[in-house]
Amino acid sequence: MSTATLPALTKKDFQTDQEIRWCPGCGDYAILSAVQAVFPELGIPREKFVVISGIGCSSRFPYYMNTFGFHTIHGRAPAVATGLKVSRPDLEVWVVTGDGDSLSIGGNHTIHMLRRNVGLKVMMFNNRIYGLTKGQYSPTSEIGKKTKSSPFGASDRPFNPIALAIGAEATFVARSVDVFQPHLKATLKAAAAHQGSAYVEILQNCNIFNDGAWDTITERDARSEHIVQLEHGKPLVFGKNRDKGIRLNGLALEIVQLGNGVSENDLLIHDEHNPDPVYPFLLAHMEQNAGFPTPIGVFRSIKVPRYEDLVNSQIREVQAKRGTGNLENLLRAGDTWEVRA
Repeated sequence: MSTATLPALTKKDFQTDQEIRWCPGCGDYAILSAVQAVFPELGIPREKFVVISGIGCSSRFPYYMNTFGFHTIHGRAPAVATGLKVSRPDLEVWVVTGDGDSLSIGGNHTIHMLRRNVGLKVMMFNNRIYGLTKGQYSPTSEIGKKTKSSPFGASDRPFNPIALAIGAEATFVARSVDVFQPHLKATLKAAAAHQGSAYVEILQNCNIFNDGAWDTITERDARSEHIVQLEHGKPLVFGKNRDKGIRLNGLALEIVQLGNGVSENDLLIHDEHNPDPVYPFLLAHMEQNAGFPTPIGVFRSIKVPRYEDLVNSQIREVQAKRGTGNLENLLRAGDTWEVRA
């Protein structure tokens, strides 16, 4: 048996010769670059990767990744990916989707994938708009958003993707930003290491139909005041001078100024492994309160048995007791009818 080691993979190994059909300046380019840089660092053979997508601008992703892949139908990527992961647990299966694809027509598939804890890695590109169909409001568009399908302002209350994932009992939930490359890569690596459903919301700019959707977060002069980075075991501190923090007051979060008797010891210490979903759920709603920053990083990471392991274990147990099934015998068992013309 050969003991030769496989050659090290590089970013170039995951690039294809396909023309990338995204608008110039689209945030998808930055995400693609991050993924192509992270995959070779995971120590997994290239033929073990599968990228599965639904419909939308983000869902062109499989064409640009030199891996196996499926470009499925609208909203159904989680269902197809679940079937693949159950039948081939050895594969590294990544789902690429958008806020419209996964939270509208695909919403039900998304929540059931998460509650089952299928070992999939989900990248949900959130640009708060339908980009592929040219600028209609999406399930994450803010109330009052004027678009081609809501000329007088959207009346829908938007989904909070992080809260939705936590509410579905997802075992790994995180958020990053397309242009925060070091943070995005670190977040994707953490998702890849998780044994179960890993859901990563990536705030992404659509510079054609919703340009500047995340300016308060991405603008260099503003980001320190509007972002709090979640780091396990560290207090929730933010601000240009890192002089503000988040602490718990009863069942509510509050912003405090450090100094004058208030120290980092009084702040919330981030615990991504807390099994109680109440804590990350509070964090998920933080930015919806006036003056609060937007959290980025890993909200939750807990260990729960994977769906595919439970299913395959059950199959093995039944086969050990009853033997391997025979489809031909099953079809011919019981009452049968012969239909004649």
